[in-house]
Amino acid sequence: MAEATPSTSRRIAGVTLASVSGVAVAVQSRINGELGVRLADGFAAAVVSFGLGLLVLLVLVPATPGGRRGLAALRAALADRSLRPWQCLGGVCGAFLVATQGLTIGTLGVAVFTVAVVAGQSGSSLAVDRAGIGPSGPQPVTASRLAGAVLTVLAVLLAVGNRLGDPGTLALAALPLLAGVGIAWQQAVNGRVRAAAGSALTATLVNFVVGTVALLVTFAVDVAVRGLPTGALPSEPWLYLGGPIGIVFIALAAAIVRFTGVLLLGLATIAGQIVGAVLLDLVLPTAASHPGPATLAGAALTMVAVLIAALGPPPRR
Repeated sequence: MAEATPSTSRRIAGVTLASVSGVAVAVQSRINGELGVRLADGFAAAVVSFGLGLLVLLVLVPATPGGRRGLAALRAALADRSLRPWQCLGGVCGAFLVATQGLTIGTLGVAVFTVAVVAGQSGSSLAVDRAGIGPSGPQPVTASRLAGAVLTVLAVLLAVGNRLGDPGTLALAALPLLAGVGIAWQQAVNGRVRAAAGSALTATLVNFVVGTVALLVTFAVDVAVRGLPTGALPSEPWLYLGGPIGIVFIALAAAIVRFTGVLLLGLATIAGQIVGAVLLDLVLPTAASHPGPATLAGAALTMVAVLIAALGPPPRR
């Protein structure tokens, strides 16, 4: 059942939290990208990141009263079919996103990776909201929401315009583009799981269990085809923080999507990602990092797009 239309104050609070979590995702992208380079295998890096996050949740959820209640409520919702099994598969999309971080960021850089994700996420969020897949129910395409999505895509084109002539980059950017399409669906169904379980932490555990299983299967196929990774596990502790950062992001998204809808959640997260990605590429550059004036202008335009979508009237149901 769709939840009541949230108040403006809750919508603004949700947008603020989503923006902060977006900065964390940019940091996670850099960490997982570097881990993929060190291991010489993006799938191995994704397994390490998701697996560590899962271990934290397997300890945390049963140890908290809210987590235990959430697991019981989740089992009941699946039993009475108020929650469908396919709505628990959002972790597959999260696993794909983390895998693309390890596979592409060493070549694309965080900023280009992020704006490619944006392109897929913006249009997909409109479709997911319109179809009513998230816990807020169907949300029509209003002028402000459409303008925000269109401006975000324009920001993407502006930010990566100086690299459109590189066919190899364009082909590689297709992976984070597809990951962005999946993020919108993931946020919607994770919100459904949170609503059924009454616990964002429980919804996050479901996401990590499904994602880890998907990554282990993919990694097994990768090892069978290409052999074991040639890189060694790094000694720097910060390279293992991608999983815990993912816990925070997934839990926040599952908790606030009912206040913002999928599109506004996505755009606010994007704003944080773009700002965080550009700052990382400027302060801690990689060989692929070269954010110029066009990238900075694209980041600014993305912020404008979020403001337009956030300040517009909430969609009527």
